[in-house]
Amino acid sequence: MRLLVVIVNYRTADLTIDCLDSLADEMTALAGQARVVVTDNASGDESVPRITQALNERNWDWVTFEPLAHNGGFSYGNNVPIRQDLVSEDPADFYLLLNPDTLVRPGAFTALLTFMAEHPDVGVAGSLLEFPDGSPQPTLHRAPTPWRALDDGARIGVLSRVLGNRCFPIIAENGTQPCEWVSGASMMVRRQVFEQVGLLDEGYFLYFDEVDFCMRVQQAGWKIFCVVESRVMHLEGVSTGIGEARKRRARYWYESRRRFLLKFYGIKGLIMADTLWFAGKMLSVVRRMGWPLGDPTHFVRDLIGGDLRALSNGEARSLAYGGEAAVEGTDVAERTRPEQSQANL
Repeated sequence: MRLLVVIVNYRTADLTIDCLDSLADEMTALAGQARVVVTDNASGDESVPRITQALNERNWDWVTFEPLAHNGGFSYGNNVPIRQDLVSEDPADFYLLLNPDTLVRPGAFTALLTFMAEHPDVGVAGSLLEFPDGSPQPTLHRAPTPWRALDDGARIGVLSRVLGNRCFPIIAENGTQPCEWVSGASMMVRRQVFEQVGLLDEGYFLYFDEVDFCMRVQQAGWKIFCVVESRVMHLEGVSTGIGEARKRRARYWYESRRRFLLKFYGIKGLIMADTLWFAGKMLSVVRRMGWPLGDPTHFVRDLIGGDLRALSNGEARSLAYGGEAAVEGTDVAERTRPEQSQANL
């Protein structure tokens, strides 16, 4: 079984080098059956010379480094080497998307490959993600829906139980099990899946891209699993800052959320999601006798305002009814996406 690991770097040279260091034993164990491609999404800092120097000093002959001409986002950075490999004479059997802010525990790759070989109906398998102290991160996910926006806005335990969303997301306490999507921080994909459903949708700059992909994989009849024997430490949000309380969320997060809802639920679904989210937020305000803390700065304005603009200027209709912006994966033309002020991969 041949494996291609893809790591997308954007101004995270130190993290990328540490991640590669953690792969050395895995690559030895796989005895030449695996290789790694690191793409650089036009970082514009010292990433390219620093990563190049590290590769030369460590003599990692299993790594190929490919600086890209522009920052096209997470999907673009992964799609470039995967697309190249798929049309090669000897393509890989499996592809592993791996974040640079990860450290791979011993046996993580072998566990995923073994599970995929034993379960041919599984198209995507994710690792159990861990915090630096070894405790598990929420790993099993259910796909966002308009109804779940109510729970997301309210964040009230009783409402979560009524809606049946206690498992959104959950920590993998019951062993390897199926889910609706796994994190792109460590996600293995069978070659036949890419051949059938296409690559990642490059219309997403960052976030919701792996959710979109997993939804299409399930629609094509494949199963998705989290494999707890594959353990990967993940410094969640380090490269994007999304985990920082009260920090204003980057515009591309809202664009990605909107794109996802419009693609899978249409204009009515987007309006329903926003309405239910706001209703949930009002429930939370009443219950707590004040605006709850924890939302990013200007979250309501950025979320609702952005969606209203998209509905009024025709962007939402284009996405919902199959316009150019809604084209997926391998059908997306190569293009330069304008840099956004907070675009950190």
